[in-house]
Amino acid sequence: MQLLDWIIIGMFFLIMLGIGLWSFRKVKGSKDFFVAGGNLPWWLSGISHHVSGHSGAVFVAYAALAYTHGFSLYIWWALPIFIACFVGAFTIAPRWSRLRSNFNIESPTEYLAIRYNVPTQQVMAWSGVLLKLFDVGAKWAAIGILLNAFTGISVTTGILISGGISLIYITIGGIWADVWTDFAQFGVQVAAGIAMFVIVLGKLGGINSIFTMWNDLPKQNSELFNEPYTFGYALAFLIIAFFSYNGGTWNLATRFISSQSGTEARKSALLSASLYLIWPLILFFPMWAAPILIPNIEDPTQSYAMLTQQFLPVGFVGLVLASLFAATMSMTSSDSNTIASVITRDILPVIAPKFKNISQKQSLKVARISTLLFIFLTLILAIYSDVFGGVLGLLISWFAALVGPISIPMLLGLFPLFRHCDSKAAIISIASGLATFAFINTLKEVALSVEIGTPIIVSLLSFTVVGFLNRKKEIAPEIVDLLNSISKDSPAEISDSQKRITL
Repeated sequence: MQLLDWIIIGMFFLIMLGIGLWSFRKVKGSKDFFVAGGNLPWWLSGISHHVSGHSGAVFVAYAALAYTHGFSLYIWWALPIFIACFVGAFTIAPRWSRLRSNFNIESPTEYLAIRYNVPTQQVMAWSGVLLKLFDVGAKWAAIGILLNAFTGISVTTGILISGGISLIYITIGGIWADVWTDFAQFGVQVAAGIAMFVIVLGKLGGINSIFTMWNDLPKQNSELFNEPYTFGYALAFLIIAFFSYNGGTWNLATRFISSQSGTEARKSALLSASLYLIWPLILFFPMWAAPILIPNIEDPTQSYAMLTQQFLPVGFVGLVLASLFAATMSMTSSDSNTIASVITRDILPVIAPKFKNISQKQSLKVARISTLLFIFLTLILAIYSDVFGGVLGLLISWFAALVGPISIPMLLGLFPLFRHCDSKAAIISIASGLATFAFINTLKEVALSVEIGTPIIVSLLSFTVVGFLNRKKEIAPEIVDLLNSISKDSPAEISDSQKRITL
């Protein structure tokens, strides 16, 4: 790290803080804080959805897979996410926006009280919040490790710097600060990624190396599927990605909820899908070429960092480092904002009646306090992550297992086709998925596709079967009204969208 690299890092952090202060003026109530007042432009929402969908793991763990397994990384990771977002754009994304328009929701779990009941909503809300504490804490720890590797500062200092800055801009600016910092972070990532792409192309001999370099790599690196990342694994990941990227991961649902209409939410999802189709080809290329440029690396997770340090000029190292932890900061910040909305809108009003029917101004105060406390707790967990040891890793793995089962009743509950799936179906779906995950983890030599795919498939089957058994039961009128109202844009929304296009 040279002086210019430090200057670039410092400027990046100042921009983050500046965006937070600018966003403060746009926030008048909790509706602005959590869902941007329903005025989030589709292009900004789409970029934020894309950036919030991956972390610094792309530059560490995925860089290692690109080094050892080659092109299959794009086939099983980026391509399924593209398909998931593309299909979701026409099926799920618009429904989230209509929920806000018709029912004034400000959190992804808020509508569950109507669709199922309050106890079911609370089970899902509490499960997500408690496990997210550890998930976000682990991400802060990852940022600290990245900063330590590049700069030499202690892991704790790295956690406090990145976490402290995020705490400030999210607490004061809410989702507006979150999406605009996502936009800035994407700009940094694109600049760093293109710089690395061009330099690696030059090292390999020019544009033709995009196609010829595979001859210099192990044969399996150019194959579409490379054990254990088989076709079955890609299919299982596609199912998980469909539910996760269309709202099962709550912070991604807020991007659609905050959109101006169902039509705008669809455009947002299509933009995010397009970015997942195109951008990884540029971003991953240096990682695929790394075995040629830096052969026989003992720890492939360091491959991208080593490429950066060996081939980029002064200043660009700081830019790449900023892009590394910017991706993770994006996830942690959006997670924090969304979890705060669940605490403020769904959990506190059930615990204490005084939080019900409070004004937008009072709700904003509660929202900021919830955000502050949540981020503070995650930073504490990150700093003492070594103390938790295996417990932290276990909880993170259980969070990953929980995303699928929880997302089944959350997303399928939006469709009239599953109208007979009640609260019992939702609870059985979640419980059966987690039980399956626990059982599979007791087995030996289980295929990776079975390990990640079976829990969500069991949840899906359980939810569907219980709904089928309930098919003769009468459906509550409020549920019928909810499902009908989110199936298509209202005439007013269509008119507003047409006006925006005309303007």
